[in-house]
Amino acid sequence: MFLLQPVSPCLCYHRNMLNPFPELLIYSSVGPLILRLLLGLIFIDLGFLKFRSEKEAWLASLETLGLRPADLFLPLYALLQLMGGVLLLIGLWTQVAALAFVIFSGIELYIEWRAREILKRDMVFYLLIFTISLSLLLTGAGAYAIDIPL
Repeated sequence: MFLLQPVSPCLCYHRNMLNPFPELLIYSSVGPLILRLLLGLIFIDLGFLKFRSEKEAWLASLETLGLRPADLFLPLYALLQLMGGVLLLIGLWTQVAALAFVIFSGIELYIEWRAREILKRDMVFYLLIFTISLSLLLTGAGAYAIDIPL
């Protein structure tokens, strides 16, 4: 019969461990915090751009993709990005906002792929925010968040 033995918390800081800086692992909740704050600021900026300087380009791209009425979808999309960005900054409903941003960045990847001449952004940018969003969806908010798991 196999019995599980309690694992000592010091077991992971083994002298033969492959991690060159095991002392830094106690700060593992800071990584999602940095990603969360960065992604929140990016989506707040993207939301404001849809109301200001990129409004005409986004209206044209939505029309090109057949999403009508674009005048209705664009402000709604921008507001969702602004609200989600604020939620990420304060660390509230992080995984819900991250799920929305996985979907949003996937949509923007598709738009960039289909209507590259309209938005003129790099697909690597959208791939990066897609990956950060997916990471936050899987890891959670990190440090200094309202929705820290107990």
